[in-house]
Amino acid sequence: MVDFQHQSVMPKQVVDLLVTKPEGLYVDATLGGGGDAEHLLSAYPALRLVGIDQDPYALSYASRRLQPYAARFTPLRGNFRNLEDLLLTIGVRAVDGVVFDLGVSSPQLDQRDRGFSYQHPDAPLDMRMDPDNPVTAFRLVNQKSEEEIRDAIQRWGEERWAARIASFIVRARTEEPIRTTGQLVEIIRAAIPAAKRRSGGHPARRTFQALRIWVNDELTALSEGLLAAWHVLNPGGRLVVISFHSLEDRIVKHQFREWSNQGMARVVTKHPLTPDDREQEENPRARSAKLRVVEKRLT
Repeated sequence: MVDFQHQSVMPKQVVDLLVTKPEGLYVDATLGGGGDAEHLLSAYPALRLVGIDQDPYALSYASRRLQPYAARFTPLRGNFRNLEDLLLTIGVRAVDGVVFDLGVSSPQLDQRDRGFSYQHPDAPLDMRMDPDNPVTAFRLVNQKSEEEIRDAIQRWGEERWAARIASFIVRARTEEPIRTTGQLVEIIRAAIPAAKRRSGGHPARRTFQALRIWVNDELTALSEGLLAAWHVLNPGGRLVVISFHSLEDRIVKHQFREWSNQGMARVVTKHPLTPDDREQEENPRARSAKLRVVEKRLT
């Protein structure tokens, strides 16, 4: 059994800002290791929760962790972009709140065989959150055109050296397939001028982010997931979203603003909430987190 322990980000804020109806029905659209779910279920003894995750390992771990709350907790496997259809499979048409904790989880990063991290040089180039997804990082890096790779790294990694990195990738794969994260890291390192490698963190960080987003179609899934959540949200219910990079946060901010401008919603957080200094020190992966909340207006 994979250990899926994960430290939730801003857990108190999630509980306080999501729940407007203590006996209501809520959805954790990114169940992961079940941290947010456990906080919600333990804080409100009458609250019912549906947990969704596309990763079967996360779903299995969280279900075991949440066994004490089994009477009030229902796990569902799937991508949150299909949230509305997934809820219909258990006869649910409306809920009182949905929380999204986006991005890759700590356990996924730490599991060598998942290939998410540049810290494991012998890991396979995978990066799939759903192991049934036919698209892997190996497939994209070795089969896509130089232009497609460049555009992906530029758009989703916001990498200034995207063109050089794509060129180096295509050149390297003519000699042998790029199979491991370590091979890819060395190619990226060679593509970025030495003087520019000394700042801005690990040289492969942005490219790995772009590939992960590409493999999992994360940004399109987010846009679709927000709309699906809105469709099932009861008036007075809330969406809470924690994002970890600017591309995600931009989608969330613009969608919340659009609903507000149309008179359909009230943006609860005028500015995104961020972890305090203590939380950032205890959980370094929380440093880039931004939390936004929107409430559906009563009709």
